[in-house]
Amino acid sequence: MKIKSLLIANRGEIAVRIHETAKRMNIKTIGIKTAKEPNALYLRLVDDVVDFSDSQDEIPEFLDIERIIEAAHQSKADAIHPGYGFLAENPYFARRCEEEKILFVGPSALAIFKMGNKTIAKQIAQRYNVPLLQGSQRTIKDSKEAEDIAEKIGYPVILKAAAGGGGRGMRIVEKASNMEKMFRMAANESEKAFNDSSLFIEKYVRNPRHIEFQIMGDRHGNYIHLGERECSIQRKHQKLIEESPSVALDEKLRIEMGEAAVRIAKAVYYHSVGTVEFLLDADKNFFFMEMNTRIQVEHPVTEAVSGIDLVEWQLRIAEGQQLTLKQEDIKLAGWAIECRINAEDVQAGFSPNLGIIEKVSFPKGKNIRVDTGITDYSVITPYFDSMVAKVIIHAENREKAISAANSALKKIWIRGIKTTVPFCLAVLNNKKFKDGDFNTSFIEKEMEKLYYNEEEDEMLAAYVAAFDFAAELETDRSAKPDFERGKNISPWVLNKRLKSL
Repeated sequence: MKIKSLLIANRGEIAVRIHETAKRMNIKTIGIKTAKEPNALYLRLVDDVVDFSDSQDEIPEFLDIERIIEAAHQSKADAIHPGYGFLAENPYFARRCEEEKILFVGPSALAIFKMGNKTIAKQIAQRYNVPLLQGSQRTIKDSKEAEDIAEKIGYPVILKAAAGGGGRGMRIVEKASNMEKMFRMAANESEKAFNDSSLFIEKYVRNPRHIEFQIMGDRHGNYIHLGERECSIQRKHQKLIEESPSVALDEKLRIEMGEAAVRIAKAVYYHSVGTVEFLLDADKNFFFMEMNTRIQVEHPVTEAVSGIDLVEWQLRIAEGQQLTLKQEDIKLAGWAIECRINAEDVQAGFSPNLGIIEKVSFPKGKNIRVDTGITDYSVITPYFDSMVAKVIIHAENREKAISAANSALKKIWIRGIKTTVPFCLAVLNNKKFKDGDFNTSFIEKEMEKLYYNEEEDEMLAAYVAAFDFAAELETDRSAKPDFERGKNISPWVLNKRLKSL
């Protein structure tokens, strides 16, 4: 079935991203307008809009399955693309689309269910000889059972939400005396996040690398992978910088992990794009973590090195088309790095920074890609994810990609809110990161400062502080100098202030 019109059941940069590919494929796009973002950028781009502005908060707009289905019918959409987050990995939503004769741009409801339940996914991985960490092969009923398993496999262990992901419902347990408390906390968080308190337990690997493989499968039994992404730069299990390929893998290990990822996809008759995630320990042993049955935030780095539009293939596979690519056709070229730009105050513990974007300017140039859902006067609200943009750099090797990413990030200008740009610069300029010597504990253990400033920034910061102080003395001769003022203000921020004078 040829898709002629597509309802995008998402917002922000991914809605813009989906629209761009659909437009190139001559597919009409339909967006969802909400009262929380009535002037969002994606609404200006799509061909048609369905208005959910009157939604009540009992069911958030992008989680209201029946209303989205109804909107698809009313707008005569052939298909629904869920993006990522929200309903993208909801098997019931995929099933309702199937029942209503609407194409769901993603895998089958059964594949989503099997891979979404971590205990079922682990059982499938074991059956198809994909390496697993020691632990429970089913959900555990209480903390006592968790203690019994932990005694057998050894501490530390990690409790994980069976229905979860994104770092929610996870607790590391170092010793038996902490198990009951951690079990209760993990179960409560899992219940709130996923409406399911069930947990499983596995051996905790200290300081692993987080490596994921991009796979594609069609309805005709064809499967390939597009290489790996390195996702170890993360905070509280949230990825912040990603790259492809990974310095940790040689060709032999890449083939082995890629074949394991494809076996997982085949096991559930997967038809769409998806990601199989692994932990890699210091001895180059890898272990299956989970499968994400959707497009990933970091998919652009794979697109950069492979030259393949993943959203296009999502749509083509949903139409029933056959993969025209074979594994031997996949030639990965160069190196790509993605930096997520979030509306967060790094110096305040990465707290969300809300407000109106007065002015925004992103870098442009060869091999620079910016995926964003914001523009001048966009409003950053508390209702949605804090990510405002992704900057993707592609170069011939890792050293040049890091250098180009540095240059690109320094050309970003976002006035009105604080962002994680100075944090990304701090990572890119860290010697261990440059050397490829890092793992998932990098931010906590290897970064003394979470924001970047160049050598001249200290002098510029002192100049701005002196300028402010002189102005204050001019208006108040009785003022006493406060030499402590501003010592915790990022020189990078002060430098930006200076440039705006």
